[in-house]
Amino acid sequence: RAGPEPPRKSTPSGTPPPVCSRPALRFPFLLKGSVAGVAVYLVYDQELLGPSEKTQAVLQKAEEVVPPAVYGFSQYVCDQTGLKVPQLPAPPKFNFHLRDSWNSGIMTVMSALSVAPSKACEYSKEGWQYLKERIK
Repeated sequence: RAGPEPPRKSTPSGTPPPVCSRPALRFPFLLKGSVAGVAVYLVYDQELLGPSEKTQAVLQKAEEVVPPAVYGFSQYVCDQTGLKVPQLPAPPKFNFHLRDSWNSGIMTVMSALSVAPSKACEYSKEGWQYLKERIK
């Protein structure tokens, strides 16, 4: 339409209402929550927190599948857009066992999470004792 926009109605305080409503603000939260949920499901489904042999097998499978998939996607983008993407260099080979450090990190985090409730109770009792002694 060619005419000017009608003025927005103002609230009782005289300020205009917000441009975006509350449901629109929830979308990023829902999107991030969905991505996190899918990530947790995939970790559970692929048994990445299970025995280290299964974890190593999944990592090897990813090393075999991901580079060709990235190459295929880059070729698709090149064909669709006419851009030329240079060939990516091969990933470096490390003499480092990711499995050992990954599993030790997971074990540390899980053990900390498993003792967290009892430690919280213990620390709160100590805190109350300290406060009672200081008040006397």
